[in-house]
Amino acid sequence: MRIVSWNVNGLRAVLGKGLQDYLQTEQADVYCFQEIKANPEQVDWQVPDGYTAFWNPAQRKGYSGTMILSKSEPANYHAGIGEPEGDAEGRAQTLEFPSFHLVNVYTPNAKGDLSRLRFRTSVWDEAFREHCATLARTKPVVFCGDLNVAHKEIDLANPKSNRGSAGFTDEEREAFEKHLEAGFIDSFRHFNDQTGQYSWWSYRAGARARNVGWRIDYVCVSDMFKERMQSAFIRPEVTGSDHCPVGIDLEV
Repeated sequence: MRIVSWNVNGLRAVLGKGLQDYLQTEQADVYCFQEIKANPEQVDWQVPDGYTAFWNPAQRKGYSGTMILSKSEPANYHAGIGEPEGDAEGRAQTLEFPSFHLVNVYTPNAKGDLSRLRFRTSVWDEAFREHCATLARTKPVVFCGDLNVAHKEIDLANPKSNRGSAGFTDEEREAFEKHLEAGFIDSFRHFNDQTGQYSWWSYRAGARARNVGWRIDYVCVSDMFKERMQSAFIRPEVTGSDHCPVGIDLEV
């Protein structure tokens, strides 16, 4: 099974920038999108044949939101994690498949002035971790999405100058480390320890062309599912958003 995660930075925008062509090329079994910024009725789009769409838009129009396209019909679907503020922003959704749970997440940004750092690390991250841990008591979990953090210095081009900035604060990095300590594997780093591997680039100063980026999009897998991982990848050549798709191939 191929699972792909992509922060599309506006579903309506990326539809005009090659989304359909990418879906046909990738042929993933599941696509997890973040920051869709739309309700279903706002999108002039036919869901691709063979897929079912699961929408979780934010209550605030044109903001945040998540969506999953799946070829397989899940046994259960659930929107949210039981954290009211983040759930109102459509930040997470869960599908249950026969051998694992899949969680699509769009972690809140701490904001440039770090005004949302405490909510993000002490409220949302704690609730999200508990949600995944609870699911993992019944079967393995795969969670993926825009986690809005570069875990280690290797995960961004300029770690020294960005130390303490949103996405690279000690608090955010420690919160992500706690996710891994709760029994999860960063699938990409399991297979690849090379530098220069990023999933987000600023629109400013030609950052993408110069590959001055951050790896803030992840697919994480329960330790007990480790042997099922076949490969993990990043698609920097896929444009249309300031993020690019990331994904994993699993034996299920």
